[in-house]
Amino acid sequence: MTALATRTQRPGGRPAGRGPAGLAGTAALIGLGLRRDRIVLPIWLYVFAGSIGSTGYSFRHLYTGLAERLLLAASVQHDPSVLALSGPVFGTSAGSLVAWKVQVFAAAGAGLMGIFTVVRHTRDDEEQGRLELVGSAAVGRQAPLAAALALALGSGLVLIPLLAAVQVALGYPLAGSLALGAAVGLSGCVFAAVAAVCAQLTVSARTARGMAVAVLGVAFLLRAVGDSASGASWLRWASPLGWAEQMRVYANPRWGVAAAFVVSAAALAGCAAWLAAHRDLGAGLLPARAGRPRAAGWLRSPLALAWRLQSGALLGWAAGFALAGAVLGSAARGIGPMLNTSSQARQLFIRLGGHSGLVDAYLAAVIGMMGVTAAGYAVAAVLRLHGEESERRAEPVLAAPVGRVRWAAGHVLVAAVGSAALLVVGGLAMALGDGLTSGGLGSLVPRLAGAGLAQVPAVWVIGGVAVALFGLVPRMAVPAAWSALALAALITLIGPTIRLAQWVLDVSPFSHVPKLPGAPVTAAPLAWLVIVAVVLAVAGLAGFRRRDLM
Repeated sequence: MTALATRTQRPGGRPAGRGPAGLAGTAALIGLGLRRDRIVLPIWLYVFAGSIGSTGYSFRHLYTGLAERLLLAASVQHDPSVLALSGPVFGTSAGSLVAWKVQVFAAAGAGLMGIFTVVRHTRDDEEQGRLELVGSAAVGRQAPLAAALALALGSGLVLIPLLAAVQVALGYPLAGSLALGAAVGLSGCVFAAVAAVCAQLTVSARTARGMAVAVLGVAFLLRAVGDSASGASWLRWASPLGWAEQMRVYANPRWGVAAAFVVSAAALAGCAAWLAAHRDLGAGLLPARAGRPRAAGWLRSPLALAWRLQSGALLGWAAGFALAGAVLGSAARGIGPMLNTSSQARQLFIRLGGHSGLVDAYLAAVIGMMGVTAAGYAVAAVLRLHGEESERRAEPVLAAPVGRVRWAAGHVLVAAVGSAALLVVGGLAMALGDGLTSGGLGSLVPRLAGAGLAQVPAVWVIGGVAVALFGLVPRMAVPAAWSALALAALITLIGPTIRLAQWVLDVSPFSHVPKLPGAPVTAAPLAWLVIVAVVLAVAGLAGFRRRDLM
């Protein structure tokens, strides 16, 4: 580190970097951040607008009568598993049902957007040495943090008019639509500020992201318990996701709840600024754990190294799949009364999950969502190669007698096996959740584990796309791989809802896997998906072998 990394002291012992001078260059860094995120942030905003807009469009036509909406609301209020997942329904309008369906998940998604944006422009840049270069110019000590928060908070605030405009265009009331946008956008602002604090605590961007996402997970859990457990409703107020619910957006919105978001975000941002002023550049306030003086014997192969680097993330994903599977599986037997409130809702679930009965259609739809999520893990695991290369950690490994293909193939294998394992874990957890409520655990285990495995070829195709992009166009690999996943997810999850043409649906690999449980299985499409995935992976590894390192 240069002398810039040292925390200087002003007369009187106060750390430098506070006041207007500490924010010098913030505007320039905001412009730089907007340029760097010119692809990622619009994708985030499009996903929010598209997913909430498609739900609003669907519910506008699914629940046209008051009696249907009352029946759905009543069925939700008496099902603890559904309450834990999405919360209660506030109000009887179609807008209230839209808020019940999407608000919690959209608020959590906005939280992820804020977390990733802040860590990317603070601790990630610091870890890779970019902030040290920036600090050599006329840039204040607090400017990078201020710019990162401005980007993340601005993105959250943009969601307010964006989501409101989408909902108003669909015919929903203006006040409720603005409240929905505020609940989602302000949730993102709070978790962006949480990420700013986490970025000051640790020297690793990966750890900072993990800490902030863990806080988000705890917030979701507190809200879930508060919504579903008798006598625990006070826990809703311990979670920003609970605050989003309590705004009751289409049922006489509670605008006063928005103050909780504003105060919390401001307090956390102030805390992050104070912490940043009391640490050295490149350091964290929590001491890093010393590593072992010698590596274990089993770490002597590229595959073992890939497993060592990826195992922590995989275990975290597995825990999430197990929890989600158990909760969603336990809700399966209550889906019939909910869908019986609307024939159009039944038809929608049948389009998403197949024609083998409402419960099987629900389980198939959930397994399909898990498949898309597992593809997200596969992309993240493959792109770990990009991170190792761009952060110059691959060079010393490849300087040893280790071939490029062998090194990269270790990470690809972990991504392939790990994504398959996640789907098995999710299927088994769904079987456990459903079996404990229905009593048919023995028969559900092979059916749902098999349903999860049926999604694996499609997941591998998305992972193969990421490998091909890494090997052939490494500088575009990260945004292009995530864009490919987002496109497949939108086609798979929203396409049947808005009745896209079949040739458009066929673009997604998930359209070619059977909708299990209940649907017939044809081996040919699965085999072709595996072949396509292998060809993509081989092309990517061959390209990586021939190109220069970044």
